[in-house]
Amino acid sequence: MNQPAIGSIGWTERTGGVLTLRERISLARPLLRSHRDIVVGNLAMATRTHAGRRASVAPDALVPPDSVLARDAEAAAQDVLTPALLNHSRRAYAWGAAIAALDHVEFDHELLYVAAMFHDTGLPSRTRDVDFTVRSAALARDFTDRHDVPERERELVTNAIALHHTPGVGVDRGAEAFLLSSGAAVDVFGLRSNHIPDAVRETVVRDYPRLGFKREFSRLFRAEAKQVPHGRAWYLHRFALSDVTIRLAPFRG
Repeated sequence: MNQPAIGSIGWTERTGGVLTLRERISLARPLLRSHRDIVVGNLAMATRTHAGRRASVAPDALVPPDSVLARDAEAAAQDVLTPALLNHSRRAYAWGAAIAALDHVEFDHELLYVAAMFHDTGLPSRTRDVDFTVRSAALARDFTDRHDVPERERELVTNAIALHHTPGVGVDRGAEAFLLSSGAAVDVFGLRSNHIPDAVRETVVRDYPRLGFKREFSRLFRAEAKQVPHGRAWYLHRFALSDVTIRLAPFRG
């Protein structure tokens, strides 16, 4: 019987999100690759040679879905998240949608939006040795169940939430999981921000101000790393120097 993939909802709920030594080693390559891409991207943006100068994304590609499910998801998130984290969730969707347009990835706009709204609702974890995405996914599952979302789609949402801060999430893990992970990584660490068109970066940050996000998120991520030793936040905090990487992300605030 195949074991659930690292970071998936099955793995996270089974293990609490605590990485074994073998799993930590297996994540080293995608983590190093991401670090390399962040450094290269930051240098490209500093020298004005980044790909985003030549790229374009249609403005309507970034517009959130206008549906009862999407509006209710945002209202539910607003009850739980601080203003800075709520705007982060909105930006994570927008960055993910921009990457989908650039990479020609088809996805379900409603499901990605719901996943984006709920992905940090459990941060930091309230339970020792249980990753915050377990609670985030549980809140999303309850919400989608109340809205009669089919089971397969509910699991797409919870899987995207569980996976989103695992290094190296690709399209093969599902379009919504890839785009949520990519969108959150743009906003938190600046990963692939050099690919985002300049006009899109300016518009998204103007529409959803950062409100001191770097400082607030760094504090929450440190709390998560302390609450779940050997979890993914701990892994990124220790080996990806998350405090420094967040501070150096090419956004103010």
